[in-house]
Amino acid sequence: MKKYNILFLCTHNSARSVLGEAIASTHQSGRFVGFSAGSTPGTKVNPFAAELAKDMGYPEENLRSKSWDEYGRPDAPQMDFIITVCDNAAGEVCPFWPGKPATAHWGYPDPSQVQGTDDEKRRAFKEVMVGLRKRMDILAAMPLEKLDAMTIQSELKKLAEVK
Repeated sequence: MKKYNILFLCTHNSARSVLGEAIASTHQSGRFVGFSAGSTPGTKVNPFAAELAKDMGYPEENLRSKSWDEYGRPDAPQMDFIITVCDNAAGEVCPFWPGKPATAHWGYPDPSQVQGTDDEKRRAFKEVMVGLRKRMDILAAMPLEKLDAMTIQSELKKLAEVK
């Protein structure tokens, strides 16, 4: 079975995109290798995102904030899918992605901006995680190897409407 590389983008690569990377990489289907990056990466991964990623079984040593420039290099893994998960990153001019991957915007509110107790913050991160997992489950159920590039692109964008 082919494994699909999927890159999640968000401006600071500290929360939503990191959750996407962990969800894709630990998905029960085994069909994806997740990556994440940002246009202006932060210095560290948000502790609530890191906690959820580790709970999924994602290796702690893989949790780091990365620049999307890493994935535009000739020696970088070629992506099959690129998903922006924050509105800022969706509006930015992205690097050239070799191989013409399918792209889509799956926007989520920034959970790191939630004010309140730690439980309220955790709840906001879990909501993003649940939404991303639901979309990944639908993507994993698709017969991707049988679909042409235009159909995949269309289906990936339709997943943005899944709540």
